[in-house]
Amino acid sequence: MPNLNPLEPGVMFWAGRDTLAEIKSLGVRCGQLGIPGDLEVNDAVVDALKRDLEREGFTVITVFAAYNGEDYADKPTVERTVGFIPAATREEREQRTYAVSEVAARLGVGSIACHVGFIPENPADADYVPVRDLVRRICDHASKYQQTFALETGQEPADVLLRFFQDVARPNLRINFDPANMILYGSGDPVEAWGVLSPWVASVHAKDGDWPDPAFAHALGVERPLGKGSVGMERFVKAVAASGFQGPLNVERETENQQQRLDEIRAGVALIRSLVAHQ
Repeated sequence: MPNLNPLEPGVMFWAGRDTLAEIKSLGVRCGQLGIPGDLEVNDAVVDALKRDLEREGFTVITVFAAYNGEDYADKPTVERTVGFIPAATREEREQRTYAVSEVAARLGVGSIACHVGFIPENPADADYVPVRDLVRRICDHASKYQQTFALETGQEPADVLLRFFQDVARPNLRINFDPANMILYGSGDPVEAWGVLSPWVASVHAKDGDWPDPAFAHALGVERPLGKGSVGMERFVKAVAASGFQGPLNVERETENQQQRLDEIRAGVALIRSLVAHQ
């Protein structure tokens, strides 16, 4: 990464919600930019983002696409609404991803990413081939801009994601690794998953959470401030460092109270900086 240190802390932030001045005040100079599904990405919006980034000397690692209608209330709701699995919104979301790729190109960012949704474990599932082929088309579109396209971890076990990744078979396909998602969806130990997926990881979220309550079959786990959940950030950062990954660790915290969110991201940035310094 240009002018960035290995495992430097960054922040996952959102256009239309966060200002770059707020994000820089957290003590970072890089991050991942989320584009909400309801944000109109017209010339004025993109030009303003570009001006802000250039003025602040801020490096965007990845531009994330989110989509209208996505709902993370529980596992069945995620299955029905998130990513490319819902057939009714598949074409619209494919076009939206192309638009986000073009935003990234105008910002000079070489990676885009999204949640694909729950990838079927069985390749014979009716949704499997259409989603695989859609991901291939997005990769091909991104390659026109010399971009990688990253699939986010968590909604399926690491081996299922890897099998899908290999089946897509595109040289610019990558993985955005989120250790908390592995726990929130109950899909596997994040350090073990890192061992499976790390050769293809392009970007990393530093996020924390607790496992789903086993008393509720469809519940998701609960996101926590970094260092307060079940990921074990010291163990995770050690595994990332040992693998030779050189990119930033981007602190993500999603909670409704904006001041609380910023305060907890700031504490997370300090934690990452401390853990990396002791590697």
